[in-house]
Amino acid sequence: MNEHIMVIDDDIHIGNMLEEALSRDGYKVSRAYSGTEALMLLSAQKPDLVLLDLMLPGLSGEELLPKIEGIPVIIVSAKIDIDNKVELLLSGAADYITKPFDIKELKARIKVQLRSRQFTSSAELVYKELKLNTDTHSVTVNGEAIRLTRTEFAILKLLMMNPDQVITKSIILDRISADTPDCTETSLKQHISNLRRKLRSADGKDYIEAVWGIGFKMA
Repeated sequence: MNEHIMVIDDDIHIGNMLEEALSRDGYKVSRAYSGTEALMLLSAQKPDLVLLDLMLPGLSGEELLPKIEGIPVIIVSAKIDIDNKVELLLSGAADYITKPFDIKELKARIKVQLRSRQFTSSAELVYKELKLNTDTHSVTVNGEAIRLTRTEFAILKLLMMNPDQVITKSIILDRISADTPDCTETSLKQHISNLRRKLRSADGKDYIEAVWGIGFKMA
C-alpha cells in the first residue's frame, strides 16, 4: 500500500507542486487548505505523515500541531525564527524545513521520518555486528559494549534507522536538536569522528562513512 502524505497549506501553488512531486514518487497525497479543514479530515483518516504550514486560515499551524497525535509532522514554513523552530520541535513536530526549500531535501526528510516510524515498534536496531537498543540506550559491537555520549547515540540511531541513505548534516542537526541542543554544525564533525573511532576500536571495521560535501551514511 502506498504511504499517505497529507499536505496542509493554503498556498495553492506550493500545494500543487508538492502533490505533483510526491505523487510521482508513488505517495498517496491528500490536501487541506486550512487548519479547520485539516482537523476535520484527520478525524476521518490517518495519513502516514503530515506536511504542515504554520500560517493557515482558521486554525493556525501552531494551534493544529498539538491536535495531531501519532503521526509525524514536518513543518514547512517561511518562518525562520530559531526560537519558534525549537519550540515547535519540542511541541511534537518531527522536523522543520523553511520555505523556499529544495524538493530533494524535503523528500529526503520525508523518507527519514517514514523510515523512523517503521522502527518505533522495535527497540533493537541491527547493522552487521553493530546493535543499538533504543530502550536501554546501549550499543554493542560483536557483543562488546560501547560507551557513547548522548549526542553520539542520537547520531548513530538516526544513521542506523536509514542504513541505505546518505543523511545530510542539516538533517542530522535538525533531527537530534531536541535531544542534544549542544550539538552545532561546528561540533558535529568532531562528534562523528569520536563515534567512528569508538566503533572502529571494537573490531577494526568502519561502520560510518563520510560522503564528501553531502553528509554521512552507514558504511
